[in-house]
Amino acid sequence: MKARRKIWIPVVTALMRKDGLVLLGQRPKGSLQGQWEFPGGKIEMGETPEEALKRELQEELGVTATVGDLRLATTHTYGDRGVLILFYDVRFWKGEPKSQHHVDLMWVKPEEIHRQEIPEANRKILAQLTAILNS
Repeated sequence: MKARRKIWIPVVTALMRKDGLVLLGQRPKGSLQGQWEFPGGKIEMGETPEEALKRELQEELGVTATVGDLRLATTHTYGDRGVLILFYDVRFWKGEPKSQHHVDLMWVKPEEIHRQEIPEANRKILAQLTAILNS
């Protein structure tokens, strides 16, 4: 009997910074409900990661973003699903971020992210993320 192949989900996230703070959104009902995450989402068929992140930021925050450099790539496993997470710098956008998907939004100091309830996929690389956000 052939083993079932694991499912991999490609995800893009934005490291949005303003005045020394980084934007986090609180997840709505469903998977990882209530946890704080960097804005972003899944890459759809036919999209580049940058196109996906630009679309997700428009859908989730109502902003038109300029996607910068890829800063970090990592993987994580949730049960039988794996996620490939690509973290991009997003330093420029038009419009004020408004919660159109998340329960709430907050701007926090990078060194205070660890105080929030964040997904394990982010927590395990938090030292790397903090270093990037402080660079």
